[in-house]
Amino acid sequence: MPRQKSSKIKVTVLIPAFNEAATIVEILGAVNAQAIDGVAFEIIVIDDGSSDRTVERLEQNPALYTTLIKRTANGGKGAAVKDGLAIATGDYVLFQDADLEYDPAEYASLLKPVLKFNADIVMGSRLVASPCTRVSYYWHKVGNRLITFAFNILNNTTFTDVYSCYLLYRRDLVPVGDIVTEGWEQQAEILSRAVAKAESMFEVPVSYYGRTYGEGKKIMAHHAIAVIWTIFVRRLFR
Repeated sequence: MPRQKSSKIKVTVLIPAFNEAATIVEILGAVNAQAIDGVAFEIIVIDDGSSDRTVERLEQNPALYTTLIKRTANGGKGAAVKDGLAIATGDYVLFQDADLEYDPAEYASLLKPVLKFNADIVMGSRLVASPCTRVSYYWHKVGNRLITFAFNILNNTTFTDVYSCYLLYRRDLVPVGDIVTEGWEQQAEILSRAVAKAESMFEVPVSYYGRTYGEGKKIMAHHAIAVIWTIFVRRLFR
């Protein structure tokens, strides 16, 4: 059902960061450049115990975010996400990596199904007619397809890329207190919980400018094992 034009939705953009001094100001500038009719943004940055100048650069640019959470020790992306979700106030949550692999210029496309069809979940897919995708690691693509296949079989969905960074979902579908994982498998848990309650789900193409390990990429092939296990567990205990 289409949204009422008179209402404005609030989107919490959640940005976990660990040693991203080289890109954090640039990505926040790109997030702040997004202006979409009917949408207000809340920008929460969670520094996950960075040992470089990430916090310094954030503190030098307070106008670029709504809230900064400074974790004293590195707990991993999942722990940072939970800290951010605990204070989020948006109607929707949108994840944004602190590097430059994903472009905030895609926000308008991601929010179109929300504004037009009142979508509960929108996934940004790198595998559906994406206008620009950097050639990267073959086995990562194989792993992503395996994860997506398992998710679709167990949840009766037709996603093409369940481990894209760009997951946008209605915040009340997944109370932060229900989230138990803190590793790379956390996105599988959040998406599984959201899909179990969602009535309207969409996917839109997004570009991807992936990093190499030398450039700072952190996810490894073995993380797929925990992801697939989490998908099975969440389906079993839905």
